[in-house]
Amino acid sequence: MVNAGLVDQLKDLGWIVEFDGHHQFEDISTESDPPVGKLKNPRLVSQVTEAVSRVIGGHVSKGSLPLTLGGDHSLAMGTIAGTLSKYPDACVIWVDAHADINTPETTDSGNIHGMPLAFLTSLSGSTALSGIASGQSVPFSWLDSVHLPPSRLAYIGLRDVDRGEKAILREHNIAAFSMHEIDRFGIGKVVEMALDRVNPDRSKPIHLSFDVDALDPSVAPSTGTPVRGGLTFREGHYICERLYETGLLVAVDLMEVNPSLREESDVQQTVAVGCSLVRAALGETLL
Repeated sequence: MVNAGLVDQLKDLGWIVEFDGHHQFEDISTESDPPVGKLKNPRLVSQVTEAVSRVIGGHVSKGSLPLTLGGDHSLAMGTIAGTLSKYPDACVIWVDAHADINTPETTDSGNIHGMPLAFLTSLSGSTALSGIASGQSVPFSWLDSVHLPPSRLAYIGLRDVDRGEKAILREHNIAAFSMHEIDRFGIGKVVEMALDRVNPDRSKPIHLSFDVDALDPSVAPSTGTPVRGGLTFREGHYICERLYETGLLVAVDLMEVNPSLREESDVQQTVAVGCSLVRAALGETLL
């Protein structure tokens, strides 16, 4: 997306863009990173997301709006933690086909990109991880002091939710708007319903975390876990446009654009859509 000219596109919208390079975190290595329970690569993911949180925290502390392009949605543990370090009352709008709120107990796959919100909302934490030898560092212990109340989390676009996640959403009364609600009420109404749940006075800072697989695969095919029946091009853009209109956006993630997947034409289409979503979230209008 950067190579596609996103930096210049944002400058054309009037933003002063500070692009400090691609953070690959090559200096982080875990020569031995066996699973902890079912969790795959827990030490690497913990260290990378902690590093991301420091980067984002540094940007928000200066009053900047961090835009994070990814990448595995587990990175949102770092981006949202960074946002909360400056804005502890922030709410999160999570646009995704998936709920990403499995705990180490409910996960079937062990993929941590399906768990970030469980750690952020303190439904899980390092104390829930077992099988770690005495004296070894505990993955995700840095998140034990981070807390996003479930009442400040709203989903838009869900359509592939695990059984254990459904139980979590019901038990904690988390605002979750699936494609069913979008079909029934329309995207405009759903965005207002989501804001009414997590930000009723329209006074709290908003962190938008947008997984491109929320869009239908016909719109954004180059992503790792596509699910048919998703948001249209315009529905995805409306979410971004409306959240920008609130004047409350303090951070934006655009995740799971994967140019290594699909044919070149699909990659170009997905990258173009990703750039367009970011521009919409940062102020581009149709008129």
